[in-house]
Amino acid sequence: MALSLTIRRLLGNQPIDLPVFHPIALRLVHLLQTTDFTMGQVTDLVNEDQSLAGQILKMANSPLYIGRVRAETVKEATVRLGAQEITNLAMAASQASLHASENRTINGFMQSLWLHSHACALGSRWLMRRAGYPQHADQAYMAGLLHDIGKLYLLKALERLNQMGVAQAALEEDLLLEIFEELHIEQGCRLMEHWNMPKVYYNVVANHHDENFDTQDIVLTVVRLVNTACRMKGIGLVRDADLDLAEQTEAAILQLTQEEMDDLLDVLEDSQELVL
Repeated sequence: MALSLTIRRLLGNQPIDLPVFHPIALRLVHLLQTTDFTMGQVTDLVNEDQSLAGQILKMANSPLYIGRVRAETVKEATVRLGAQEITNLAMAASQASLHASENRTINGFMQSLWLHSHACALGSRWLMRRAGYPQHADQAYMAGLLHDIGKLYLLKALERLNQMGVAQAALEEDLLLEIFEELHIEQGCRLMEHWNMPKVYYNVVANHHDENFDTQDIVLTVVRLVNTACRMKGIGLVRDADLDLAEQTEAAILQLTQEEMDDLLDVLEDSQELVL
């Protein structure tokens, strides 16, 4: 599409550091890549942003995350949930606030995109545990949350261009969906490389639509199936009620029963009840 070529050229001149990641969330991701981090470092980092810390506590104490004891401080939440889960919540809480725009059209897309990303995160965590890989559940959450990060970047970039009086036509719904289809993988990979995000998340961003995907990558496999389930349920920008999870290659790899697939759809439905 000619418009996409124009947008690609314009995007090449846009700053890669448009706000799609909160700096504290990024620092937490990178901290956890080291081998000698402490829980104290995690807590101190979160507490550098009291607004973010408050959002994390709100999520940690919500029905979808809460344990038997309510956490009153970030330290208590970190001890209860662990460093990776706190990092996941930091990324989720900050992503929720970043999916907003004063432009009505862009804001509508951002809100739908957030509902989809959050559902994919929760669904991927649940499915990873149900499929027998609990050790990868936290990675699956983050991967599900970030798999469409290229779409958020495109919306932020188009918002910036729109404010400059450029690419006005790109905000029409049909054209915007086509731009997403053509460019969101490319731009998502560009982001992940720039911010030096872990390979497990880069692979999901790069291959969540690839027909020839690595079937040995269990995180990618889970996120792909949950993404399909969201599309089937209409959670996000597109709905395709004709999809059948039982026919998906990923369902066969994970050896899911019909009951487990039905339970997944229920989890995705429940995810819509948590408003951040």
